[in-house]
Amino acid sequence: MRKLILSLTVLVSIRAYAQDALKYQTPPQSILELAMAAPTPSTDFSGKGDVMLVMERASYPSIEELSQPEYRLAGLRINPANFGPSRANYFTGIRIKVVKTGKEYTVTGLPANARIGNISWSPSQKEIAFTVTNNSSITLWKADIATGAAIQMSTRKLNDIIGPSYTWIDDNRILVLAVPASIGKTPEKPLAADGPTVQQTSGKAAPAATYQDMLKNPFDEQLVDYYFQSEPIIIGNSQELAIGKPAIYVGISPSPDQQYLLVSSIHRPYSYLVPAGRFPTEVEIWKMNGEVVKKLASNPLDEVRPKGFDATSNNPRRFSWRNDAPATISWVQALDGGDPKKEVPFRDAVNLLPAPFNGNPSILVKTVDRLSEISWGNEHFALVTDANSSKQKVRVSKIDPSDPSKTPVTIIDRSENDRYNDPGTPVTVKNQYNRSVLYLSPKHELLMIAPGASAEGDRPFLSTFNTDNSKQQIVWRSQAPYFEQVVNVIDPAKLVVVTAKESVNTPVNYYLQDIRKKSSVALTAFPHPQPLIKGVQKQLLKYKRKDGVDLTAMLYLPEGYDPAKDGRLPVLMWAYPREYKSATDAAQVRGSAYKFTRVTSGSPIFWVTRGFAVMDATEMPIVGEGDKEPNDTFIEQLVMNAEAAVNKITEMGVGDKNRIAVGGHSYGAFMTANLLAHTNLFKAGISRSGAYNRTLTPFGFQNEQRTYWQIPDVYYKMSPFSYADKLKSPILMIHGEADNNSGTFPIQSERLYNAIKGNGGTARLVFLPQESHGYAAKESILHMLWEMDEWLMKYVK
Repeated sequence: MRKLILSLTVLVSIRAYAQDALKYQTPPQSILELAMAAPTPSTDFSGKGDVMLVMERASYPSIEELSQPEYRLAGLRINPANFGPSRANYFTGIRIKVVKTGKEYTVTGLPANARIGNISWSPSQKEIAFTVTNNSSITLWKADIATGAAIQMSTRKLNDIIGPSYTWIDDNRILVLAVPASIGKTPEKPLAADGPTVQQTSGKAAPAATYQDMLKNPFDEQLVDYYFQSEPIIIGNSQELAIGKPAIYVGISPSPDQQYLLVSSIHRPYSYLVPAGRFPTEVEIWKMNGEVVKKLASNPLDEVRPKGFDATSNNPRRFSWRNDAPATISWVQALDGGDPKKEVPFRDAVNLLPAPFNGNPSILVKTVDRLSEISWGNEHFALVTDANSSKQKVRVSKIDPSDPSKTPVTIIDRSENDRYNDPGTPVTVKNQYNRSVLYLSPKHELLMIAPGASAEGDRPFLSTFNTDNSKQQIVWRSQAPYFEQVVNVIDPAKLVVVTAKESVNTPVNYYLQDIRKKSSVALTAFPHPQPLIKGVQKQLLKYKRKDGVDLTAMLYLPEGYDPAKDGRLPVLMWAYPREYKSATDAAQVRGSAYKFTRVTSGSPIFWVTRGFAVMDATEMPIVGEGDKEPNDTFIEQLVMNAEAAVNKITEMGVGDKNRIAVGGHSYGAFMTANLLAHTNLFKAGISRSGAYNRTLTPFGFQNEQRTYWQIPDVYYKMSPFSYADKLKSPILMIHGEADNNSGTFPIQSERLYNAIKGNGGTARLVFLPQESHGYAAKESILHMLWEMDEWLMKYVK
């Protein structure tokens, strides 16, 4: 083996112990180099596909940036200094590239260290608008595509907290949600409360998920009143026109014909139980000058819902403009009271109301299961998707919007987890209103972009799909040894597309392809961002668990490794369990051995440079067919999955069965603790941001819809906390102190650590300051990698 591996035979010991005043650490050089590699730029294309944006991404923020003031209100985390989200990703620069000529130039005129976000093309595609964020404000800018010159649109500060902060009306006008000019002083927290905080229930069942960052007291409500409010302003034609009073607007969108606005706002009474999206809501139609034309809905506080993942509100919901009509509103109304347990012929109805909005709404279509999506095409064609989450089923039907009396015709009916038979997503084009509508050929064929899952792995394809007989014909498909997928269709009739192409050692780059002429022109030439990983070996493993279910994992081996010469390696197995209603679906191959190996901050692949064999995306399916629920045999199936993976890697002569670690993030952390408690397969484990006591998520978790009170035994048996006395293999637990994910409260790690400690086990608990469910700050990520490396070197390597 290479020198890199041989040099790691030194003994490494954990240098920090419980309750040490530990400062941020950095991992070994090979891991540090990979972690600090510059991010690859993002790309976007104009609707016509003739212009490409290349957007430079920011690297990790510092812990100092992450420690700026933050309020956690109604499920949102905000920066009170600039009326924006406290945790957001930004671009640091934009380059414009003309696809046909290859000419490339930079957007200029931006302020120094601009944090760019919310990029949006103008209707004519001649300009882009975007926001620029600094520590005290968010402002609107636009850039000319022909020259790259950027200018600030207005001095008004935007409110980017809860609704889209701006939207194009036409090429000359942009509607923004601005911080109100009359906003006044920030609320001051009283030294003492005026009284107790009280909640009360009156006998109605109101099961709720374990939401985080909910309102807690009257002062939090005052903060919502102040920070969430905005003032709608139309900027353009050398003027700024205020068109409405300050309120908490969660959405304002122009009609396709630019004559009306669909306006949604929330108001008191607020809830301490559910997030802002379920607060009382007013939905109205305005003229462009702010005059109210019609109130569509006045929905009350939505705290009480039936139980189940297919449950929904009994209030009208999902208001939106119909994309293929000048000014028609559509919305959905539950026909079962929102309760999926009710026996009804139809669950949802889609309603339509055209301008001038003074008539009665009509029902366009009723769906057997819960409405998932409507894709508009033209006056005579649209697609309606309904789904049943409990049965993991999805159905796509075609309808004729001009004649609602016609029965919908099902053209796709499949398991949502049946990736082999996934026909893909229809291609859309811009219509006369600059709205996305389905592309439909003269032969009534859709053009579909599909992931192309197969027994050989993912092989993305582009196909035609006949809506009269559901026959599909592949016109282009990714070929080994590359992973290539269509990312933009420039001309669906002529089959001119842009593809993203990569291989194991070649990063993603973009190509202009004429499929009929079989020509290809490179649009980008991004270099390899992590040369250290270039020689790593990658292999898709296939194996079976003892009940016959097929499994896979992606194996990474050190450069130059030869099992015959170098012997067996320590193994790091990384996984995330998933539930299925079909063993056939569970057995399908996922992923591709030809995808570029990019090591991201949360990846286990770092340790291939430290002499480990890494099994990533190790399949851990939990199957419950028919009336059986997957979680009723969660532990038994989890153990079978792990045994099969361990047997595979050791039978290959690659893995040392006495030196295998298991790890995962979130539900994968939960899996890890369970495997350490119920097997002797692993030398150590790493659990990041997990939940370990299911009684703390009593109204369901992951894909479990039943409550603790319905199946207490299942909740008990699935909780590794219940078996803390059996957790003897060393476990490293890492958790963000500000975790906002539903159910994974930091106390979950704290209580499991205390239980292990009390029962004489070996554990280490690391809380990362300011971090959420996924870790962001450079210091936190490097320290996490250091902790993991120290643990693996001591207890496994």
